[in-house]
Amino acid sequence: MFNTDKCKSLHFGNKNVKSVYLPGDKSIRADEEEKGLGVIIHQSLKSTNQCVTAAKSANKTLGMISRIFMNKDTRIMLKLYQSLVRPKREYCVQAWRPYLKKDIEMLEKVQKRTTRLMFRDKSLSYGERLQKSGLATLETRRLHGDLIEMFKIFKGFDDKLQKISSLSCTELRGHDLKLYKPQVNLEVRKYFFYNRVIEGLRKRTEHLDIFLFFSAHHLMVFYFQCFVFWWKESVRI
Repeated sequence: MFNTDKCKSLHFGNKNVKSVYLPGDKSIRADEEEKGLGVIIHQSLKSTNQCVTAAKSANKTLGMISRIFMNKDTRIMLKLYQSLVRPKREYCVQAWRPYLKKDIEMLEKVQKRTTRLMFRDKSLSYGERLQKSGLATLETRRLHGDLIEMFKIFKGFDDKLQKISSLSCTELRGHDLKLYKPQVNLEVRKYFFYNRVIEGLRKRTEHLDIFLFFSAHHLMVFYFQCFVFWWKESVRI
């Protein structure tokens, strides 16, 4: 028999009629959010609850490290942070990447706290601590991951996803490697994977040649270009 007690329904969209589903004698209860594979999906498609959960888990782990390890050497703390703390905030981040400023700052505070534990010199700014430790901001890392995934789709390394839109699909001028951003009406839609990658590229055209960026034919060449891009981004902080 179909167990309706173990099922939930999420209603997305402002114009959703919120239908009631009756697969059996009982109706499936409606909920505002649901957690699947470690990611919280809210009916508003905002990632605030997921960011709060990830930040709390990372802060707990960081607090445990701070209490247990008396020797807070920079290299030791860096290895512990990269292996235990940072994965808690970057798990499936391409699916729930935050776009609200409060959510971005909430996750970034964990890394700020970590860098303060690494260095005894309290006069160093956050940007200086990042350069000395070789780290980048989490927002830069998220954009880095999006660019790698976009490159895989664009070059056909990931054939499970649909083709992305370029000028080759239109009658506009320009080379085939130039991407264009489709028009969207919903606020949430602006920050979907494809739209946010193009918007991130447009904001950084002074540091990045988009044509050369996507004209690489080998994945390792692309990784090197991403590293140069990440280094220039870290200098801007």
